[in-house]
Amino acid sequence: MMNGNLAYQAQQRAELIGGKFIAMSPATPRHNRLAFRIAVLFENHLKGKPCIPFSDGTAVFLTEEDHFIPDGMVICDRDKIKPKWVEGAPDLVWEVLSPSTAKNDRWYKKNAYEANGVPEYWLVDPAGKSIEVYLLADGQYCLENIYYFYTEEEIAEMDDEEKAALVTSFHCHLYDDLDISLADIFEDLF
Repeated sequence: MMNGNLAYQAQQRAELIGGKFIAMSPATPRHNRLAFRIAVLFENHLKGKPCIPFSDGTAVFLTEEDHFIPDGMVICDRDKIKPKWVEGAPDLVWEVLSPSTAKNDRWYKKNAYEANGVPEYWLVDPAGKSIEVYLLADGQYCLENIYYFYTEEEIAEMDDEEKAALVTSFHCHLYDDLDISLADIFEDLF
């Protein structure tokens, strides 16, 4: 049986970011659950449709210097799917933020996805229980909204005006008929 350190080293992967290999820390169980839950939502909705969701572990080659492994993505042009990776811009990418990757996700990778024409980019924040949705407009990302999940206890403390303004679900640009419930993503995480 491997000791914890060897098991940790065996799970390490790397991304090519700006031409430099950057080691990726293994995802925490919470990080993995969030990325997986989003992938499952898309998997269930996209059955029989041309777009395909991918969860953590599939590399996307954007440029010669940028080969990322996003926490998840949706690809609608199946010609981009190669035997070992995806080549070209996905239609939607989500990254689950962690202290060790937040800077790259918020800055470099966001800029690379924008420059390569990824229409929609999500930053999922486990600590803040939120999803920032960026949409590409005229070649630049615009923050569409930040969606927050509130527990029943937090909602109970809100006044009527706050409760009336509460958003509990949203839609992505790909499918207006897909209701993405924040509770389905954030509820009952450990």
